[in-house]
Amino acid sequence: MEIHRTAIHCQTSGNTDVIDITPQVTEALRGSGIKEGVVFLFVAGSTAALTTIEYEQGVVNDLIRTIEKIAPQNISYQHNLRWGDGNGYSHVRASLLGPSLNIPVTNKKLLVGAWQQIVLLDFDNRPREREVVVQILGN
Repeated sequence: MEIHRTAIHCQTSGNTDVIDITPQVTEALRGSGIKEGVVFLFVAGSTAALTTIEYEQGVVNDLIRTIEKIAPQNISYQHNLRWGDGNGYSHVRASLLGPSLNIPVTNKKLLVGAWQQIVLLDFDNRPREREVVVQILGN
């Protein structure tokens, strides 16, 4: 079994920025030489998350609107009272989706659906430089 590790760096605008990182993950897989295995993705930080979605503007807007309903930006958060940074909602949103994602690999390809892309979501209230760790295990 081989292990290949790299990282994807993204400049985000914050405020529920949704970025398609599928091309970068595909490129990392290609560069690894792994044919069969799994890709593990992890974004460090408590205000960002990873998931899959059909990366089409209507669905992206629906996701953003739904997240706003689940964890609204304009309500009182204990975190804001303690730290005064106004991003309590971003911590809650990120924890609901989670910082990691696993994708099977077979025949040198990510096993994602035809309309399924890998996305990084940055919920913070300011632009950030995000790093997504890509670890690929397999043969």
